Amino acid sequence: MKNEGAYAVLARAAALEARGARVVRLEIGQPGFETPEHVSRAGVEAIESGKTKYAAPNGDARLRDAVAAYLSRTRGVGYDAEEIVVGPGAKPGLFLPALAVIDAGRGDEVVYPDPGFPTYAAMAEASGGVGRPVPLRRDGASFDMKALEETVNEKTKMIVINSPGNPTGGVMPREDVERVAALAKKFNCWVLSDEIYSRLIYDTEDENDIFSIASLDGMKERTILVDGFSKTYCMTGWRLGWVACPTSLAERLKLLTVHSVGCVASFTQEAGIVALTGPQDSVREMRDEYRARRDYLVDALNATPGFRCPEPAGAFYVFPEFTFPCTAQELADYLLDDAHVALLPGTDFGANGERHLRLSYVGPMEDLREAVARIRRSLARKFPDM
Repeated sequence: MKNEGAYAVLARAAALEARGARVVRLEIGQPGFETPEHVSRAGVEAIESGKTKYAAPNGDARLRDAVAAYLSRTRGVGYDAEEIVVGPGAKPGLFLPALAVIDAGRGDEVVYPDPGFPTYAAMAEASGGVGRPVPLRRDGASFDMKALEETVNEKTKMIVINSPGNPTGGVMPREDVERVAALAKKFNCWVLSDEIYSRLIYDTEDENDIFSIASLDGMKERTILVDGFSKTYCMTGWRLGWVACPTSLAERLKLLTVHSVGCVASFTQEAGIVALTGPQDSVREMRDEYRARRDYLVDALNATPGFRCPEPAGAFYVFPEFTFPCTAQELADYLLDDAHVALLPGTDFGANGERHLRLSYVGPMEDLREAVARIRRSLARKFPDM
């Protein structure tokens, strides 16, 4: 397996900073906002009251009830606590279902977006499955649906969708989601729906109104819905996420949790309950701020020679295409070394990410403005004829 590119760039940027450089950090998808105060306070109070012991492997029943209520409120899909498994972040919600359902001996295939979150390829490989990356359309909003329909077949065990998506920020049109559902039914396979950015969609008036594939007829029983607290509630370091799935699969995931991570910290779960059931103003304010940053960065990159940047409808990434005579890795390396701007090559997300960069706009607006100015100066020196 390969490491996530973001962590490698993070380390290189930290080394430059240790030598006194001022690096503008656009490489990692970590919200620049603090965890909401009432959520942090709940975690502190839980520690102070002694909630530091082992917890149930599938999560505290009160948190699972809160997740079920949250899913009903935001997706319009009814779940009960036995269909929820809590984990230390959303990544176990990707890996453990793959381990539970993929049979290497049968040659089971996992279909996933390329470019896409690197864990999708890793979980297919670790489970012994056959990874089948599928290209996205040029604007990054969805699969190339013709390519997807040519890829899914009788050996497909799981189709992974991610909307809004990383690295493109794309939001799949409803008709494409419905076509994915039709394929899953036709070939009797699972859909793993990674909805970690679900509250960060910019063209909806109500950020609580989320369309999930699980809400379509006949899809709840074959959908593995993955979400968590890191992006929505700025809780990346708290390590808290969940899976919603049929009870029979949830029982398997509970066993895998017992033998891998054991359980999630009790005090973290207390903070999670408060995050889901408490005030949601911070989510709306964060989304509005990200929209303004997106608008600036898309316009600025499109005004920079050599870039074409689609407008993402969600998450907090832009994924511009470039025309410079170099690879994505070479361009990302150059901009870090010369401009001291940390960003990621599109190939960190799959072979189809070539000719692209990923920039995260979680930082303050002044950092984005400085990054654009540095990128323009650096590229003008490197490619004066562009």
